[in-house]
Amino acid sequence: MSFNVNEHGYYGNYGGAYIPEMLYPNVNILQEKYLSIIHEPGFRQEFHQLLTDYVGRPTPLFRANRLSDKYGARIYLKREDLCHTGAHKINNTIGQILLAGRLGKRRIIAETGAGQHGVATATVCALKGLECVVYMGEKDIERQAPNVARMKMLGATVVPVSSGSKTLKDATNEAIRDWINNPLDTHYIIGSVVGPHPYPDMVARFQSVISEEIKKQLLDQTGNANPAYVIACVGGGSNAAGAFYHFLDEEQVKLIAVEAAGCGIHSGKSAATTQLGRPGILHGSKSLLMQTADGQITEPHSISAGLDYPGIGPLHAHLYESGRAIFMSATDAEALASAFELSRMEGIIPALETAHAVFVLNKLNFRKDDVVVICLSGRGDKDLDTYMKYIS
Repeated sequence: MSFNVNEHGYYGNYGGAYIPEMLYPNVNILQEKYLSIIHEPGFRQEFHQLLTDYVGRPTPLFRANRLSDKYGARIYLKREDLCHTGAHKINNTIGQILLAGRLGKRRIIAETGAGQHGVATATVCALKGLECVVYMGEKDIERQAPNVARMKMLGATVVPVSSGSKTLKDATNEAIRDWINNPLDTHYIIGSVVGPHPYPDMVARFQSVISEEIKKQLLDQTGNANPAYVIACVGGGSNAAGAFYHFLDEEQVKLIAVEAAGCGIHSGKSAATTQLGRPGILHGSKSLLMQTADGQITEPHSISAGLDYPGIGPLHAHLYESGRAIFMSATDAEALASAFELSRMEGIIPALETAHAVFVLNKLNFRKDDVVVICLSGRGDKDLDTYMKYIS
């Protein structure tokens, strides 16, 4: 079974490009040119040079000894939280800003939930001297104030979105409307493996540096490039796509994707798409979506702004349907408990998104020799206001 996108932009039954007519020229240019551009020697040299000198790659693969002792396995943390801007999102924005330059685009738009993608987009726009507009739901602006301040410090215009649930889905809607109205000079940097083809594949390729490094680092540290498990949180799913990418065809590696169960999967306040969703079309592609019987999108809920999305990327929908990845979930309370555990056992404060992935250590039965890699997708600075509410 193939886990690569096909020529029509599908992973199995999911993907494609369902777009308004006004966006056909932009999306068609991307479809026709993205592979040739990102494989150009000059592009690759500049991309990897910036990842090294600007982002700070390779990020460490850290053996978490106290967690390893507690859970009876060899647990490693892939430290994407140590990237410039504090999360994996910068890997993709570096790639897309270079792509935009080669396509002659001078204005950049983006959506953001937790704010990490917005900060990463604002960062690379400042680096390249490009106009930057970031759409963000009013609810997320309130709960992610530090990242809003960073975006503004970097020169970005942050546009509050007051429609719908005032979160990531609604910010994405507004970004797409902007793109429709400004198709000639604007490139939309989508932050996850969602959207019309070629975005899911393009973002996954830029993020695949994560699993490329994991393999090299594991070989150096353990003598084996393949772990028993790779664990990552999933909203749209960009950090998981990057962490899984070079293991997709390694069937002995178990891929664990962790969704946000909110107040409980069946509580009516959840974002566990694979448990609650069914096939549908949102933001330009066909995937699994949380929706009503008549096809209206169900509002998601998560304490984590970055996982507060009613769908998953088409690659992840295919991984779920095919059984290649195991999809699990963590509630708000479980994620909080794991955030405090990681902080106090290893001295690492994770983003709330990442904390969901850490929690499933409680649900998996390991053998003592199992090598387990958790993608530590972001740092917890942005979530300190939330964490402080639970510190007694």
